[in-house]
Amino acid sequence: MITGAELLDRERRVRQHGTGLQAADLLGCWRLDQVWPKGSPRPSVFSGSLLRAVQARLEIAASEADEGALALCNAVSLGPLELRFRGVGRLQGSRPLLQFSFQQLQLSLGGRVLVQRALPSPAPQRLPFFALIGRDPSGWLAARGRGGGLALWRLG
Repeated sequence: MITGAELLDRERRVRQHGTGLQAADLLGCWRLDQVWPKGSPRPSVFSGSLLRAVQARLEIAASEADEGALALCNAVSLGPLELRFRGVGRLQGSRPLLQFSFQQLQLSLGGRVLVQRALPSPAPQRLPFFALIGRDPSGWLAARGRGGGLALWRLG
């Protein structure tokens, strides 16, 4: 697995040269493994442990409704209780950025939907994004979020 220092070094190179990542490289169910707070050279042990405990994951699939778009689902689970945010995303630029917007919130218990709500769309200049840093054939994906934190996921 890659270290935080290696990720920061890779991020510096990617800012100049891009990643070459395509939408197909992102497809799958990504389990959140580690997070680094904005400006920190070390991962947050507490946040990482908590997010792994609630099975935080980012599911990315090709969109059936819009060619070139991606269907995204950000989810956490605690036993049979599951919270999902569903939406769409698109790669932008050469780095690239994965810009996205969640359109629906869903809360389920044991597979039964308890709450399902539409979410308001953010203004275009406020869209959340992940600035992609890299994806390795060994099964990891790294990106920096709009808020400045760094995330490392494992394909699972």
